[in-house]
Amino acid sequence: MIRNALTIDVEDYFQVSAFSGHIPRSSWEDLPCRVERNVDRILALLDKNQIKATFFTLGWIAERYPFMVKRIAENGHELASHGYAHHRVTELSREQFYEDVTRSKALLEDISGQPVKGYRAPSFSINGDNLWALENLEMAGYRYSSSIYPVKHDHYGMPNAPRFAFTPDNTQKLLELPVTTVSFFGRNFPAGGGGYFRLWPYVASRWFLQRVNRVDHQPAIFYFHPWEIDPDQPRQTGISFKTRFRHYLNLGRMEKRLDLLARHFSWGRMDQIFL
Repeated sequence: MIRNALTIDVEDYFQVSAFSGHIPRSSWEDLPCRVERNVDRILALLDKNQIKATFFTLGWIAERYPFMVKRIAENGHELASHGYAHHRVTELSREQFYEDVTRSKALLEDISGQPVKGYRAPSFSINGDNLWALENLEMAGYRYSSSIYPVKHDHYGMPNAPRFAFTPDNTQKLLELPVTTVSFFGRNFPAGGGGYFRLWPYVASRWFLQRVNRVDHQPAIFYFHPWEIDPDQPRQTGISFKTRFRHYLNLGRMEKRLDLLARHFSWGRMDQIFL
């Protein structure tokens, strides 16, 4: 059985990019955080199923919950960077991006005592227009990125990128590890988690991942967020129907689906599978 990579993007409900125009960063300190209790539930689920995973963690979160970060590391999981304050790469200059990824890397390493090898851009915001970011990641000491999603989407995506692990032309050793897609009729479809995992019936997601393992003979990369197992999180008002649908769809079913996923596939850490 091929071992797949299970990844968690550690951010809280108010930090998602879809709410960025609705919830300013200046208000984050005043909002009730729920990330710690949700991460503890995820750690329990992983422990029950004897799975080690990769946690792409925001520096902003790590500063405020260092003991949570230590628990992740002490339980044998990989810590990786999700940047500091969930800025999309498209919002940053080269200098600002380099400062962001070096700051978050150093912070996570200081708290955990582990080397941080991986990075995932918020909202998969590395694309054909800012591939310089991959050079900056290599300069900052990262060994891999999981920041390019080879799909067409209204907020992110690089449809023509390779579907599986590759070394970008403008780096020497850095690996780019795209989130998993399935290919039908010349087009890539999301199969690696997030809102699509809550949207598709579970049997469809399971079939997609099985196809990647059995037909493509490749490990899958799956991701989700702690807030996706939290149907009791504060509800936002004044947001569009599309944003509300995407964010709140099937939150109450997510944890059960993750438990099924944990039992139906073999899972591991990004660094142990790809490096």
